[in-house]
Amino acid sequence: MDAFYASVELLRYPQLKGLPVVIGGGRRSVDEAIRHLPPGGTLADIPVDAFARLKDYVGRGVITTATYPARQFGVGSAMGLMKAAKLCPQAILLPVDFEEIRKYSRGFKSIITEIAPLMEDRGVDEVYIDFTEVPGGQREGGRTLARLIQKSIFQATGLTCSIGVAPNKLIAKMASEFNKPNGISVVYQDDIETRIWPLPCRKVNGIGPKADEKLKRLGIETIGQLAACERGWLVDHFGKSTGAWMHEVAWGRDDRPVVTESEPVSMSRETTFERDLHAVRDRAELGEIFTRLCEKVAEDLRRKGYVGKTIGIKLRYDDFRIATRDQTIDRFTDDAKTIRRTGGLCLKRVPLERPLRLLGVRVGALARAGSPEALAPAGGAQRSAAAPESATASLF
Repeated sequence: MDAFYASVELLRYPQLKGLPVVIGGGRRSVDEAIRHLPPGGTLADIPVDAFARLKDYVGRGVITTATYPARQFGVGSAMGLMKAAKLCPQAILLPVDFEEIRKYSRGFKSIITEIAPLMEDRGVDEVYIDFTEVPGGQREGGRTLARLIQKSIFQATGLTCSIGVAPNKLIAKMASEFNKPNGISVVYQDDIETRIWPLPCRKVNGIGPKADEKLKRLGIETIGQLAACERGWLVDHFGKSTGAWMHEVAWGRDDRPVVTESEPVSMSRETTFERDLHAVRDRAELGEIFTRLCEKVAEDLRRKGYVGKTIGIKLRYDDFRIATRDQTIDRFTDDAKTIRRTGGLCLKRVPLERPLRLLGVRVGALARAGSPEALAPAGGAQRSAAAPESATASLF
Protein backbone atom coordinates (compact mmCIF):
# COMPACT_ATOMS: atom_id res chain seq x y z
CA MET A 1 0.00 0.00 0.00
CA ASP A 2 1.25 3.50 -0.82
CA ALA A 3 2.20 5.48 2.31
CA PHE A 4 -0.53 3.48 4.01
CA TYR A 5 -0.83 5.20 7.39
CA ALA A 6 -0.70 8.65 5.80
CA SER A 7 -3.12 7.69 3.03
CA VAL A 8 -5.69 6.51 5.56
CA GLU A 9 -5.43 9.85 7.37
CA LEU A 10 -5.87 11.77 4.10
CA LEU A 11 -9.20 10.03 3.60
CA ARG A 12 -10.25 11.62 6.86
CA TYR A 13 -8.59 14.97 6.17
CA PRO A 14 -8.78 15.57 2.40
CA GLN A 15 -7.72 19.19 2.93
CA LEU A 16 -4.18 17.89 3.58
CA LYS A 17 -3.76 16.23 0.17
CA GLY A 18 -0.69 17.46 -1.64
CA LEU A 19 0.89 18.74 1.58
CA PRO A 20 3.85 17.25 3.48
CA VAL A 21 2.29 15.12 6.23
CA VAL A 22 4.11 12.93 8.75
CA ILE A 23 2.49 10.18 10.81
CA GLY A 24 4.13 9.27 14.12
CA GLY A 25 4.76 10.28 17.68
CA GLY A 26 2.27 9.68 20.47
CA ARG A 27 -0.57 7.21 20.02
CA ARG A 28 -3.62 9.42 20.38
CA SER A 29 -7.01 8.09 19.33
CA VAL A 30 -8.36 11.60 18.76
CA ASP A 31 -6.39 14.31 16.94
CA GLU A 32 -5.87 17.58 18.72
CA ALA A 33 -7.10 19.25 15.54
CA ILE A 34 -10.61 18.00 16.27
CA ARG A 35 -10.79 20.59 19.03
CA HIS A 36 -10.89 23.19 16.27
CA LEU A 37 -13.83 21.57 14.48
CA PRO A 38 -16.31 24.28 13.44
CA PRO A 39 -19.81 23.88 14.92
CA GLY A 40 -21.76 21.53 12.69
CA GLY A 41 -18.70 20.95 10.54
CA THR A 42 -16.88 17.79 9.49
CA LEU A 43 -13.25 16.77 9.80
CA ALA A 44 -12.74 18.03 6.25
CA ASP A 45 -13.72 21.52 7.46
CA ILE A 46 -10.85 21.84 9.93
CA PRO A 47 -8.55 24.62 8.68
CA VAL A 48 -5.06 23.49 7.73
CA ASP A 49 -3.55 26.02 10.15
CA ALA A 50 -5.20 24.17 13.05
CA PHE A 51 -3.05 21.06 12.63
CA ALA A 52 0.14 20.48 14.61
CA ARG A 53 3.41 21.15 12.77
CA LEU A 54 6.52 19.02 12.87
CA LYS A 55 8.64 22.04 13.88
CA ASP A 56 6.82 22.20 17.21
CA TYR A 57 7.40 18.56 18.14
CA VAL A 58 9.60 17.81 21.13
CA GLY A 59 10.30 14.19 22.05
CA ARG A 60 11.79 10.91 20.87
CA GLY A 61 9.06 9.62 18.61
CA VAL A 62 9.81 8.22 15.18
CA ILE A 63 8.05 8.48 11.83
CA THR A 64 5.72 5.64 10.94
CA THR A 65 5.25 6.94 7.40
CA ALA A 66 5.13 10.18 5.45
CA THR A 67 3.29 11.43 2.40
CA TYR A 68 5.23 11.66 -0.84
CA PRO A 69 5.44 15.49 -0.67
CA ALA A 70 7.18 15.07 2.73
CA ARG A 71 9.53 12.42 1.37
CA GLN A 72 10.86 14.90 -1.17
CA PHE A 73 12.55 16.65 1.76
CA GLY A 74 14.38 13.46 2.79
CA VAL A 75 11.87 12.53 5.47
CA GLY A 76 11.15 8.81 5.76
CA SER A 77 9.93 5.92 7.89
CA ALA A 78 11.79 5.12 11.14
CA MET A 79 13.46 8.56 11.17
CA GLY A 80 13.35 10.44 14.46
CA LEU A 81 10.73 13.19 14.45
CA MET A 82 13.20 15.73 15.82
CA LYS A 83 15.59 15.01 12.94
CA ALA A 84 12.73 15.16 10.44
CA ALA A 85 11.70 18.55 11.85
CA LYS A 86 15.02 19.99 10.70
CA LEU A 87 14.46 18.68 7.17
CA CYS A 88 10.79 19.60 6.81
CA PRO A 89 9.64 21.85 9.69
CA GLN A 90 6.45 22.85 7.86
CA ALA A 91 5.18 19.25 7.66
CA ILE A 92 1.89 18.49 9.41
CA LEU A 93 2.18 15.93 12.21
CA LEU A 94 -0.61 13.44 12.86
CA PRO A 95 -0.70 10.56 15.35
CA VAL A 96 -1.23 6.92 14.41
CA ASP A 97 -4.82 5.70 14.65
CA PHE A 98 -4.31 1.95 14.91
CA GLU A 99 -8.01 1.08 14.95
CA GLU A 100 -8.56 2.86 11.65
CA ILE A 101 -5.40 1.33 10.17
CA ARG A 102 -6.46 -2.19 11.11
CA LYS A 103 -9.91 -1.62 9.60
CA TYR A 104 -8.50 -0.59 6.23
CA SER A 105 -5.87 -3.32 6.38
CA ARG A 106 -8.53 -6.00 6.77
CA GLY A 107 -10.53 -4.32 4.02
CA PHE A 108 -7.90 -4.30 1.28
CA LYS A 109 -6.79 -7.85 2.08
CA SER A 110 -10.36 -9.10 1.85
CA ILE A 111 -10.65 -7.52 -1.61
CA ILE A 112 -7.44 -9.21 -2.75
CA THR A 113 -8.45 -12.70 -1.62
CA GLU A 114 -11.70 -12.41 -3.56
CA ILE A 115 -9.59 -11.99 -6.71
CA ALA A 116 -6.50 -14.07 -5.89
CA PRO A 117 -7.12 -16.39 -2.89
CA LEU A 118 -3.49 -17.48 -2.47
CA MET A 119 -2.24 -14.53 -0.38
CA GLU A 120 0.52 -14.28 2.22
CA ASP A 121 -0.03 -11.60 4.86
CA ARG A 122 3.19 -9.68 5.48
CA GLY A 123 1.94 -7.10 7.95
CA VAL A 124 -0.53 -4.29 8.06
CA ASP A 125 0.20 -2.84 4.60
CA GLU A 126 1.88 -5.54 2.49
CA VAL A 127 1.06 -8.96 1.03
CA TYR A 128 2.42 -11.49 -1.43
CA ILE A 129 -0.01 -12.94 -3.97
CA ASP A 130 0.44 -16.04 -6.16
CA PHE A 131 -1.12 -15.34 -9.59
CA THR A 132 -0.09 -18.69 -11.09
CA GLU A 133 -3.44 -20.51 -11.03
CA VAL A 134 -5.72 -17.45 -11.09
CA PRO A 135 -7.75 -17.23 -14.34
CA GLY A 136 -6.14 -14.52 -16.45
CA GLY A 137 -3.22 -14.30 -14.06
CA GLN A 138 -0.63 -14.68 -16.84
CA ARG A 139 -2.23 -12.14 -19.19
CA GLU A 140 0.24 -9.36 -20.03
CA GLY A 141 2.68 -11.02 -17.66
CA GLY A 142 0.30 -10.47 -14.75
CA ARG A 143 -0.28 -6.80 -15.47
CA THR A 144 -4.01 -7.28 -16.21
CA LEU A 145 -4.70 -8.88 -12.86
CA ALA A 146 -2.55 -6.31 -11.06
CA ARG A 147 -4.64 -3.51 -12.60
CA LEU A 148 -7.84 -5.26 -11.50
CA ILE A 149 -6.55 -5.46 -7.91
CA GLN A 150 -5.54 -1.78 -7.91
CA LYS A 151 -8.90 -0.72 -9.32
CA SER A 152 -10.90 -2.87 -6.89
CA ILE A 153 -9.00 -1.60 -3.84
CA PHE A 154 -9.31 2.03 -4.93
CA GLN A 155 -13.04 1.78 -5.64
CA ALA A 156 -13.73 0.19 -2.24
CA THR A 157 -11.36 2.23 -0.06
CA GLY A 158 -10.04 5.24 -1.95
CA LEU A 159 -6.48 3.95 -1.35
CA THR A 160 -3.76 3.19 -3.88
CA CYS A 161 -1.16 0.45 -3.95
CA SER A 162 1.93 -0.42 -5.96
CA ILE A 163 2.41 -3.94 -7.28
CA GLY A 164 5.55 -5.76 -8.35
CA VAL A 165 5.01 -8.83 -10.55
CA ALA A 166 7.90 -11.27 -10.86
CA PRO A 167 8.76 -14.99 -10.93
CA ASN A 168 9.40 -15.07 -7.16
CA LYS A 169 8.93 -13.20 -3.90
CA LEU A 170 12.44 -11.77 -3.80
CA ILE A 171 12.17 -9.92 -7.11
CA ALA A 172 8.49 -9.03 -6.65
CA LYS A 173 9.34 -7.26 -3.40
CA MET A 174 11.97 -5.12 -5.11
CA ALA A 175 9.75 -4.51 -8.15
CA SER A 176 6.95 -3.16 -5.95
CA GLU A 177 9.20 -0.18 -5.15
CA PHE A 178 10.05 0.65 -8.78
CA ASN A 179 7.01 2.70 -9.71
CA LYS A 180 5.46 4.21 -6.59
CA PRO A 181 2.86 5.47 -6.02
CA ASN A 182 0.03 3.55 -7.72
CA GLY A 183 2.40 1.77 -10.10
CA ILE A 184 2.80 -1.69 -11.58
CA SER A 185 6.22 -3.13 -12.43
CA VAL A 186 6.62 -6.46 -14.22
CA VAL A 187 10.08 -8.02 -14.00
CA TYR A 188 10.99 -11.22 -15.83
CA GLN A 189 13.91 -13.52 -15.02
CA ASP A 190 15.70 -12.20 -18.10
CA ASP A 191 15.49 -8.66 -16.66
CA ILE A 192 17.75 -9.43 -13.68
CA GLU A 193 20.90 -8.05 -15.27
CA THR A 194 19.37 -4.79 -16.50
CA ARG A 195 16.85 -4.00 -13.75
CA ILE A 196 18.08 -5.70 -10.57
CA TRP A 197 21.88 -5.72 -10.77
CA PRO A 198 22.25 -1.90 -10.87
CA LEU A 199 20.40 -1.57 -7.54
CA PRO A 200 22.22 -1.10 -4.21
CA CYS A 201 22.63 -4.30 -2.18
CA ARG A 202 20.47 -2.75 0.53
CA LYS A 203 17.45 -3.17 -1.77
CA VAL A 204 17.54 -6.93 -1.18
CA ASN A 205 15.04 -7.79 1.54
CA GLY A 206 17.28 -9.41 4.15
CA ILE A 207 20.47 -7.41 3.65
CA GLY A 208 20.41 -5.04 6.59
CA PRO A 209 22.55 -2.01 7.48
CA LYS A 210 25.37 -4.02 9.08
CA ALA A 211 25.70 -6.49 6.21
CA ASP A 212 25.47 -3.64 3.70
CA GLU A 213 28.21 -1.72 5.50
CA LYS A 214 30.46 -4.80 5.47
CA LEU A 215 29.80 -5.33 1.77
CA LYS A 216 30.77 -1.72 1.08
CA ARG A 217 34.02 -2.17 3.04
CA LEU A 218 34.71 -5.10 0.73
CA GLY A 219 34.08 -2.91 -2.31
CA ILE A 220 30.61 -4.28 -3.12
CA GLU A 221 27.85 -1.69 -3.49
CA THR A 222 25.47 -3.04 -6.15
CA ILE A 223 23.63 -6.34 -6.54
CA GLY A 224 25.52 -6.86 -9.80
CA GLN A 225 28.83 -6.61 -7.98
CA LEU A 226 27.50 -9.09 -5.43
CA ALA A 227 26.52 -11.48 -8.23
CA ALA A 228 30.07 -11.31 -9.59
CA CYS A 229 31.46 -12.68 -6.31
CA GLU A 230 32.30 -16.35 -6.00
CA ARG A 231 30.05 -18.29 -3.65
CA GLY A 232 33.07 -19.55 -1.70
CA TRP A 233 34.39 -16.01 -1.20
CA LEU A 234 31.03 -14.87 0.19
CA VAL A 235 30.91 -17.91 2.50
CA ASP A 236 34.39 -17.07 3.77
CA HIS A 237 33.34 -13.52 4.64
CA PHE A 238 29.73 -14.00 5.77
CA GLY A 239 29.48 -17.62 6.89
CA LYS A 240 28.11 -20.72 5.22
CA SER A 241 24.41 -19.90 5.41
CA THR A 242 24.44 -16.14 4.78
CA GLY A 243 27.15 -16.28 2.13
CA ALA A 244 25.34 -18.96 0.13
CA TRP A 245 22.07 -17.04 0.45
CA MET A 246 23.68 -13.82 -0.79
CA HIS A 247 24.97 -15.61 -3.87
CA GLU A 248 21.50 -16.97 -4.66
CA VAL A 249 19.61 -13.70 -4.20
CA ALA A 250 22.14 -11.74 -6.26
CA TRP A 251 21.18 -13.99 -9.17
CA GLY A 252 17.46 -13.49 -8.47
CA ARG A 253 16.88 -17.00 -7.16
CA ASP A 254 14.21 -17.55 -4.52
CA ASP A 255 12.12 -20.70 -4.14
CA ARG A 256 10.06 -19.63 -1.13
CA PRO A 257 6.36 -20.34 -1.67
CA VAL A 258 3.53 -17.95 -0.87
CA VAL A 259 2.41 -19.08 2.61
CA THR A 260 -1.26 -18.46 3.30
CA GLU A 261 -1.10 -19.11 7.04
CA SER A 262 1.67 -18.81 9.59
CA GLU A 263 1.58 -18.85 13.37
CA PRO A 264 3.13 -15.90 15.22
CA VAL A 265 6.06 -16.68 17.50
CA SER A 266 5.23 -13.95 20.01
CA MET A 267 3.29 -10.73 20.51
CA SER A 268 4.74 -7.63 22.08
CA ARG A 269 4.19 -3.98 22.83
CA GLU A 270 6.82 -1.38 23.63
CA THR A 271 7.07 2.36 23.96
CA THR A 272 9.87 4.93 23.88
CA PHE A 273 9.46 7.64 26.50
CA GLU A 274 9.36 11.33 25.70
CA ARG A 275 11.97 11.78 28.46
CA ASP A 276 14.16 9.36 30.41
CA LEU A 277 12.30 7.81 33.35
CA HIS A 278 13.82 6.46 36.55
CA ALA A 279 12.49 3.40 38.37
CA VAL A 280 12.45 5.24 41.70
CA ARG A 281 11.74 8.89 40.88
CA ASP A 282 9.18 8.07 38.18
CA ARG A 283 7.79 4.90 39.69
CA ALA A 284 4.12 5.87 39.40
CA GLU A 285 4.41 6.93 35.76
CA LEU A 286 6.38 3.81 34.85
CA GLY A 287 3.82 1.68 36.65
CA GLU A 288 0.98 3.13 34.60
CA ILE A 289 2.92 2.63 31.35
CA PHE A 290 3.83 -0.95 32.28
CA THR A 291 0.21 -1.78 33.12
CA ARG A 292 -1.01 -0.26 29.87
CA LEU A 293 1.52 -2.24 27.82
CA CYS A 294 0.44 -5.48 29.50
CA GLU A 295 -3.20 -4.66 28.83
CA LYS A 296 -2.45 -3.96 25.17
CA VAL A 297 -0.58 -7.25 24.73
CA ALA A 298 -3.47 -9.08 26.38
CA GLU A 299 -5.92 -7.35 24.01
CA ASP A 300 -3.77 -8.36 21.04
CA LEU A 301 -3.71 -11.98 22.18
CA ARG A 302 -7.48 -12.13 22.64
CA ARG A 303 -8.23 -10.33 19.38
CA LYS A 304 -6.08 -12.78 17.42
CA GLY A 305 -7.13 -15.85 19.41
CA TYR A 306 -3.86 -16.79 21.12
CA VAL A 307 -2.58 -17.52 24.60
CA GLY A 308 1.05 -17.71 25.75
CA LYS A 309 3.13 -18.91 28.65
CA THR A 310 6.50 -17.15 28.32
CA ILE A 311 6.33 -13.54 29.47
CA GLY A 312 9.24 -11.20 28.95
CA ILE A 313 10.31 -7.58 29.37
CA LYS A 314 12.67 -5.35 27.43
CA LEU A 315 14.43 -2.23 28.72
CA ARG A 316 16.58 0.29 26.91
CA TYR A 317 18.67 2.48 29.18
CA ASP A 318 19.71 6.08 28.63
CA ASP A 319 23.07 4.84 27.27
CA PHE A 320 21.16 2.71 24.69
CA ARG A 321 22.15 -0.61 26.26
CA ILE A 322 19.30 -3.15 26.18
CA ALA A 323 18.30 -5.66 28.83
CA THR A 324 15.76 -8.46 28.40
CA ARG A 325 14.41 -11.06 30.80
CA ASP A 326 11.64 -13.63 30.48
CA GLN A 327 9.91 -16.24 32.58
CA THR A 328 7.79 -19.25 31.66
CA ILE A 329 4.68 -19.85 33.76
CA ASP A 330 2.83 -23.15 34.15
CA ARG A 331 -0.33 -22.22 32.24
CA PHE A 332 -1.14 -20.48 28.99
CA THR A 333 -2.69 -17.08 29.50
CA ASP A 334 -4.10 -13.98 27.83
CA ASP A 335 -4.81 -12.28 31.14
CA ALA A 336 -3.37 -8.79 31.58
CA LYS A 337 -2.94 -9.15 35.36
CA THR A 338 -1.01 -12.40 34.98
CA ILE A 339 1.18 -10.87 32.29
CA ARG A 340 1.90 -7.85 34.47
CA ARG A 341 2.59 -9.92 37.57
CA THR A 342 5.03 -12.20 35.75
CA GLY A 343 6.61 -9.26 33.93
CA GLY A 344 7.13 -7.65 37.30
CA LEU A 345 9.09 -10.68 38.45
CA CYS A 346 11.27 -10.30 35.37
CA LEU A 347 11.89 -6.66 36.29
CA LYS A 348 13.32 -7.77 39.63
CA ARG A 349 16.11 -9.50 37.71
CA VAL A 350 17.42 -6.45 35.83
CA PRO A 351 19.43 -3.48 37.14
CA LEU A 352 17.28 -0.37 37.45
CA GLU A 353 19.81 2.20 38.60
CA ARG A 354 20.08 3.96 35.23
CA PRO A 355 17.26 6.00 33.66
CA LEU A 356 15.17 4.22 31.03
CA ARG A 357 14.39 5.26 27.44
CA LEU A 358 12.13 2.35 26.50
CA LEU A 359 9.99 -0.33 28.11
CA GLY A 360 8.50 -3.34 26.38
CA VAL A 361 6.42 -6.42 27.23
CA ARG A 362 6.35 -9.65 25.24
CA VAL A 363 4.35 -12.90 25.42
CA GLY A 364 5.81 -15.91 23.64
CA ALA A 365 5.41 -19.70 23.43
CA LEU A 366 2.00 -19.08 21.86
CA ALA A 367 -0.82 -21.53 21.24
CA ARG A 368 -4.28 -21.14 19.79
CA ALA A 369 -6.80 -20.36 22.50
CA GLY A 370 -8.95 -23.44 23.07
CA SER A 371 -6.45 -25.82 21.42
CA PRO A 372 -5.54 -29.11 23.17
CA GLU A 373 -2.09 -27.67 23.91
CA ALA A 374 -3.55 -24.58 25.56
CA LEU A 375 -6.08 -26.60 27.57
CA ALA A 376 -3.62 -29.24 28.77
CA PRO A 377 -3.05 -29.43 32.55
CA ALA A 378 -0.14 -27.42 33.88
CA GLY A 379 3.13 -29.33 33.86
CA GLY A 380 4.55 -29.99 37.28
CA ALA A 381 8.12 -29.37 36.16
CA GLN A 382 7.41 -25.73 35.38
CA ARG A 383 5.22 -24.79 38.33
CA SER A 384 8.14 -23.30 40.21
CA ALA A 385 8.35 -20.65 37.48
CA ALA A 386 4.77 -19.48 37.89
CA ALA A 387 4.00 -16.13 39.40
CA PRO A 388 2.23 -16.67 42.73
CA GLU A 389 -1.25 -15.20 42.87
CA SER A 390 -0.53 -13.00 45.85
CA ALA A 391 2.94 -11.81 44.87
CA THR A 392 3.69 -8.11 44.76
CA ALA A 393 5.91 -8.63 41.76
CA SER A 394 6.45 -5.31 40.05
CA LEU A 395 9.07 -2.78 41.06
CA PHE A 396 6.90 0.01 39.62
